[in-house]
This record gives sequence, C-alpha cells and structure tokens, in this order.
Amino acid sequence: MNDSPRSVFLVGMMGAGKTTVGRLLASALGFEFIDADRELEARSGALIATIFSVEGEEGFRRRESALIDELTQRPGIVLATGGGAVLNADTRRRLKERGLVVYLRASGEEIHRRTRKDRSRPLLQTADPRSRIDALLEQRQPLYEEAAHLTYQSASANPKRLVRKLLEEPAIRRLSQAAP
Repeated sequence: MNDSPRSVFLVGMMGAGKTTVGRLLASALGFEFIDADRELEARSGALIATIFSVEGEEGFRRRESALIDELTQRPGIVLATGGGAVLNADTRRRLKERGLVVYLRASGEEIHRRTRKDRSRPLLQTADPRSRIDALLEQRQPLYEEAAHLTYQSASANPKRLVRKLLEEPAIRRLSQAAP
C-alpha cells in the first residue's frame, strides 16, 4: 500500500456485511460508496446470475477483475468487492497497493444464516449450500488474509458498532482527515 491510501476496499465472503458496513463507512467518511456487484450489473445490463449462466464463472471473473482495476484507481471511495474478487492474484495486488483493504470475516454458520433465503447467489444454488459455503471459505480465507491490511469480525447484530471501531483505526482516521 502506498503511504497514504485514498480509498477503503472491503473484502470477505458473500453475506459478510460488506455492503451494509461499506455504506455506513462511506457516509461517515464523506466518501462515495460503490458495490462492485451492483456496478457490474448496472454496466452490463444483466444480473450476476445471468452473467454466470451465459459466460460461466470465468467470464464473470474477467468482467469483475477489469471493473475492480478501474474502480481501485478512484480516490475517495469505499468499495465493497464481490466475495470471489480475491481469487484473481492481480486483483489482490491492486487492492492492496491502491487502498486500505479491510477483511470482514464471518463464520460459515453466520454466512449460511444470512444467505439461506437469497436465490440470487449463483454459487449457492446447490443441494447443500452450507457445505458449499464451507468449501468456499476454506479456499478463500487465505486469499482474504493475503489481501487485507486489517481484519475485523463481521458484526451481524450491530454494523454501526463495527463502523465505529473502523473509524478508530489510525489508517482510516488519516483517510477521513485527508478527504477533500
């Protein structure tokens, strides 16, 4: 990471609270909030599930990587990345070099609880979504940790409390003081 990050990038599994925490954090910092998945849908005119079904996960990941490359060059944003964004080594490197990366960690049980009724998540459309979550966590957790400057346990009951903790972080305080 450069000496003075200009943005905050949130990484973690689907359902870890990146969007909720990201909106609150962006508001507190006076930054723009961007959800990478929603931005990708808006630009492509198709839902992520549709992109997955037409282009496969590989096609989706190519689009996601290009979008994150562009977005991470913007100053003054809080970016909620998709859960699998860290699968791409170049994306992990760009995130770490271009901003302050916060990993929102959540247990498999918590992720399952938060996502079990959500039919819009292509990777969970299996006979056993809980096992799929555990497998994804096992694969991705080391990548989240590699990309992250800071790691916080996701606070499902109180995202505002988590944001208050984040705002106490020296690196994030410096960001807020440097904001225009």
